[in-house]
This record gives sequence, C-alpha cells and structure tokens, in this order.
Amino acid sequence: MKFLAIIPARYASTRFPAKPLAMLGGKRVIQRVYEQVCGVLDDAVVATDDERICEAVRAFGGKVEMTSTAHRSGTDRCWEAYTKLGAAFDVVVNVQGDEPFIRREQLETVKRCFDDPATDIATLVKPFTEADGLAALENPNSPKVVLDNGSRAIYFSRSVIPYLRGVPREEWLRRHTFYKHIGLYAFRTEVLRAVTALPQSPLELAESLEQLRWIENGYRIGVGISEIETIGIDTPEDLARAEAWLREHSEGLEPAAGTGPAAAGKPSAAEPASSASSGSPADFSERTPFRP
Repeated sequence: MKFLAIIPARYASTRFPAKPLAMLGGKRVIQRVYEQVCGVLDDAVVATDDERICEAVRAFGGKVEMTSTAHRSGTDRCWEAYTKLGAAFDVVVNVQGDEPFIRREQLETVKRCFDDPATDIATLVKPFTEADGLAALENPNSPKVVLDNGSRAIYFSRSVIPYLRGVPREEWLRRHTFYKHIGLYAFRTEVLRAVTALPQSPLELAESLEQLRWIENGYRIGVGISEIETIGIDTPEDLARAEAWLREHSEGLEPAAGTGPAAAGKPSAAEPASSASSGSPADFSERTPFRP
C-alpha cells in the first residue's frame, strides 16, 4: 500500500498567529513536521491557504499545495490537496501542521491498522494512567474512546466513557483502562472523498467531534494503541517550552538519514528568520499542551 502524508497548515490562529512558520531549534515548525514524516510514509505534502507558508515550504525543498480559505476542517483541506497532486495513493494520513514531535512509531502504528481490509479510517489512542489523575480523565478537551474486541472505535466522547457503575470515581483509573484520543487520522483514499461530502451529524454537533459523523455513517475506525503522548504547540509559551525541551532531546527527533526533501533530490534552502500558524479545526480532538 502507498501512504501519503498531507499536512494542513493555516496561517490564521487566535492563540498563535503564524504558528507553522515559527522557529523551533533553528527550523520552522512546519519543516520539522515535514521531516518527521518523510521516510516513514511514501510521500508528504503541505496543504495551506497562505502564500507565506507556501513559500517557506518551497524554501526548504518540500512539496506544497495551495488550497481554499473556505475549508471548515483539515479533512476537507486534505481532500482538495489530494485532488491537485495528480498521483494515486491508497491511504492519506492527516498530520497536523503544529506537531513537530510526531514520531515514527505513531505513524507505523497507524499504518498497521490498514492490515485489516475492513478498516476505513485509522487513528490512535493512549491509555490513561493512574499518574495522569482524575482531572485529566474528566477533562472535556481530552476526548475519550471506547473500543470493541477488534480494536475498532465504538464511540468518542468528551465525557468519561465508560461510566463505572458502583465504583468510586477516585478508583476508576485503577479499576479500568480508559483511552485518550490522539487526533491523528488516516483514510483510505475513497473514504476520504466520501466523508468530505457528508453533512454534519447529530452526534457530531452534540459533542463537537468530527469523527462521530463517520461512525454515524457506518465507517469503521481502526484504532492503534500508542504509549507516546501527542504534543501540541498551541501558544507562544508552548513553543518556548518546546525549544527548551528540544535542546535536551534533539538526538531522538532528527529525521532519519536518507529522508527529507534533500534525499528526494530537492535542494534544501537556508532558513529565513522567523514566524507563522496552523489551525486545527475545533471539532478535532484537542491535544495536550506541551509539557517537557
């Protein structure tokens, strides 16, 4: 199977305008995301609605497609970018443009979900631990997922699911494995086309979670379990903490040898100096703010 990473990246962001163009460890955030997926998936392209991001991606030798400013979600932006590529792939992986620490293991886990021919869409979860605490479990900005015996999603909710009847809440994390959703999605190409044409559904509107639209319409979401926390850079403060963390852990986050734009025969231009943004749609799962 051929896998394509599409990285939606918008300039406008309420909390952190120009986020994808911000500098992190001497590189743009968007370049770090791009390099993390190169060599793991068969190809990668940035999908943006802003010429400044487009120019920055071309400057480091990356592939980029200009898309409409009217899209309401990264899923819609991914489909438009795919239609413009003129190349065929079996699976499109939607990688958020402000995830510079996405790891090879996470991408490989999502890819393995498609070993099951019944999988239409794939995503990741991370088990909550007792150390996370009840407040983290009850946080409505951290959607929970329940799975069936085939590791497919039954439901996503901002509430704690399942409810442990007859068990004191302070014992829940000790008595049951709850799963936190990590907002990385992959779609079979024909499924991506189909879901972008679906109207919003009642459950989606109730919970403000786009993936419920897919479940309500019968799509099967395979779920990979990861022990790695997805780290989102949502504010300038997150970026500053990420910069400090990167200085201590950069050896584990550099792109693998033989990957990246230069390895594909594209010259890598010198970095210009400084700043720009992505916007994750409100109906995608929020990620954990950066914590070193």
